Amino acid sequence: MPKTFHRTDRVSAQIRRDLGTIVHAAVREHGLPSVSVSDVEVTRDMAHAKVFVTALMPERSAEAMAGLKELAGELRTALARAMKLRHVPELHFHYDDSVDRGERIDNLLRDLPDTVAAEKRRQADDDEASE
Repeated sequence: MPKTFHRTDRVSAQIRRDLGTIVHAAVREHGLPSVSVSDVEVTRDMAHAKVFVTALMPERSAEAMAGLKELAGELRTALARAMKLRHVPELHFHYDDSVDRGERIDNLLRDLPDTVAAEKRRQADDDEASE
């Protein structure tokens, strides 16, 4: 029976948990905009990790990303202390805009009933006027 989880999946999950705590503390310490770690993808050789983060204030995401990229070495050192790995992957931060896109779609869908209702009213008015 094959394993359903590979070692890279388990390491990714552990890095996401530990790095989430570390990033939260670093953000407060350095006065960066609040971010959270949404996902981590580790390469097969575990040399690199893509760390996806979301910002609570999307308009300040560029500032947060610049700060995290600057602190990458320090965060990797803190992660090495927290985890029991022989080699901690190099951290590469990427902004995860899926939450922003989801909110935009949700807002569009929320506004849709108003648009449909207005269109139906306009059609009804047009039908009455043509009679």
